[in-house]
Amino acid sequence: MRLVIKVGSNVLTRNDGKLDITRMSAIVDQIAALRRAGHEVVLVSSGAVASGRGELKVGHRLDSVEQRQLFSAIGQVKLINLYYSLFREYGIPVGQVLTMKESFATRREYLNQRACMAVMLDNGVIPIVNENDTVSVTELMFTDNDELSGLIAAMTDAGALVILSNVDGIFDAPPGTPGARLIERVEPGCDLGGCIGREKSGFGRGGMLTKCAIARKVAAEGIRVVIANGRRDNILTDLVERPDATPHTEFAPNSEPASTMKKWIAHSASFAKGVVRVNAKAAQALRGDRAVSLLLVGVTAVEGDFEEGDIITIAAEDGTPVGVGRTAYGAADARRLMGTHDVRPLVHYDYLCLE
Repeated sequence: MRLVIKVGSNVLTRNDGKLDITRMSAIVDQIAALRRAGHEVVLVSSGAVASGRGELKVGHRLDSVEQRQLFSAIGQVKLINLYYSLFREYGIPVGQVLTMKESFATRREYLNQRACMAVMLDNGVIPIVNENDTVSVTELMFTDNDELSGLIAAMTDAGALVILSNVDGIFDAPPGTPGARLIERVEPGCDLGGCIGREKSGFGRGGMLTKCAIARKVAAEGIRVVIANGRRDNILTDLVERPDATPHTEFAPNSEPASTMKKWIAHSASFAKGVVRVNAKAAQALRGDRAVSLLLVGVTAVEGDFEEGDIITIAAEDGTPVGVGRTAYGAADARRLMGTHDVRPLVHYDYLCLE
């Protein structure tokens, strides 16, 4: 099985904010064991900023962006060299993949990155993926590496995504609260209600709310998702060898995996170049049980400036999101033809992903 394993900052970081090399070494040991058992692994690893923080003492005040850029630039070198040295003990080659959110914006860039990781995996190399914090613009950054790992899992057609955090999974009350119970399995469509807190992790940019949203999206694409505690000894091997005895939350995958095109579109909402609003009848048809395309007869408004092949947002007349899709028309032609019968769909079903 192909596994995407995401290791968060709170797993790799000590209480003083510096890199926990002992924990990092233990994770490498477990990944090596998974490889021996026949699994392919893509590692999405945080930790560059924590790694760099211990390498340099700055004599003047830096703002948050300057700190991220400086410490990640220094720390990424140390981080990948540590991984290189640790995996080398097992004779496992690794390769660094630094990426940015905007690098997934077009289909060409997406496929280029997919081909890069495919050739690495085909040749026995473990891709170690991280966001390129040194040059990423804040407004265009991933929410955190949870979002990146979900995109990587979809892009590489992984069988499972394992998100390692500093808690055992999702609880029905804040962890540590008396009587709080671990939710072991989340079925498609299950409402978690108020179970998930909005607090962010101590050293990362995300939190359990982000993890849950990403897990739902990836599971809907037919990929099994597990959230578990990366600080537990042997957590990765235990999840594979004795899952019933290992605390974790599993998001059950959709029984009908999405196509590679739909997987890309599902993660492309933030790249939308425009919005089309549809009437109530069209919104109802799109949300129904039948597979339907978005027809121009149901479009009531076209906003923004987009070209054929761009990603657009589809919204109801009140602005409620309906989905995203790859448009078959530019904005000017869509405005000219909206409300028209007997023309090709604005968004074909094969290029449509619903909320």
